[in-house]
Amino acid sequence: MAGSEELTVSARAHGEAGGAADDRLLSVRDLKVTFLSRHGAALAVKGVDFDLSRGKVLAIVGESGCGKSATAMSLMHLLPRRTARTEGRMLLRGRDIGGLAEREMNDVRGKQMAMIFQEPMTSLNPLLTIGYQLSEPIRYHLGLDREATRRRAVELLDLVGIPAAEQIMRSYPHQLSGGMRQRVMIAMALSCDPDILIADEPTTALDVTIQSQIIELLRGIQRRTGMSVIIITHDLGVVSEFADEVIVMYAGRIVESGSVDEVLEDPRHPYTDGLLSSIPDIEDDGERLLTIPGNVPNPRTVMSGCWFHPRCGRKSQQCERDVPALASIDAAASRRVACFHPVKPGDSLAQEL
Repeated sequence: MAGSEELTVSARAHGEAGGAADDRLLSVRDLKVTFLSRHGAALAVKGVDFDLSRGKVLAIVGESGCGKSATAMSLMHLLPRRTARTEGRMLLRGRDIGGLAEREMNDVRGKQMAMIFQEPMTSLNPLLTIGYQLSEPIRYHLGLDREATRRRAVELLDLVGIPAAEQIMRSYPHQLSGGMRQRVMIAMALSCDPDILIADEPTTALDVTIQSQIIELLRGIQRRTGMSVIIITHDLGVVSEFADEVIVMYAGRIVESGSVDEVLEDPRHPYTDGLLSSIPDIEDDGERLLTIPGNVPNPRTVMSGCWFHPRCGRKSQQCERDVPALASIDAAASRRVACFHPVKPGDSLAQEL
């Protein structure tokens, strides 16, 4: 454990020495992602802007199909090049990584940005041992010899709470439970002390008890190392406990963003308000759950105005005609909402539950 912490502190201190002067570690500007198929082009991400500060946790939330995972995958250059087109600027420590070649991105992935995927069984190679897969990025990025690499791998398995680490090193993915495989994926993501960890629905395939353990593990590691985290989740409870800032996405656009306290306690966009209102309250036994009518529109759909207006009870003719800009509201410059008729303080349905 001691060796693992020393490596973490050393690598992070070295990385920050050449960093940008301000707090922004990652800046994304006008990010667009288009998927191509025989059915036509689908614009899945429509001009997303956000910043990630050092040591902060940013949550991206929204229904399935709203562009959360496409945004995360584009940051890592993991979208298929033949069927996906990415536009915009992605500045990592002031360097635009959007146009980097695959060979250059290999030096970014793992060392500067790492990712935990939704389903660990499909992310691990079933033909290779856990030890081999965990050691590969360590050898590539840190250049350690075989024995030092093995020690580092064992320390990482200890760090993520896996017992009998030496035995697990010789095991194959199918011999581990879902929770154990996800812990291995977390260890692999942390192996080279990345500045940014992207966790894309890291608990989706796990049962409730294991979900809680994994989130608690991520929270503890983030606080211990001070790394920045982007977590993509449907669980607003995870957001409230883990994140510092939150982005709410709908149909490929950001509709609301701000600090967790601001957004969850005082939602201003009708979509955010609807998400929060649909959470069951264990104290209101027998109460009917509120729902958002309709579904997220198909990205290939051609629609004018605000894309949420077919499902919104506050819509006007302006909403059907024009696209609202994501703009600051009130005195908080960090609080942004894309709505012509935002929810007023005290009018939230979520606050009435």
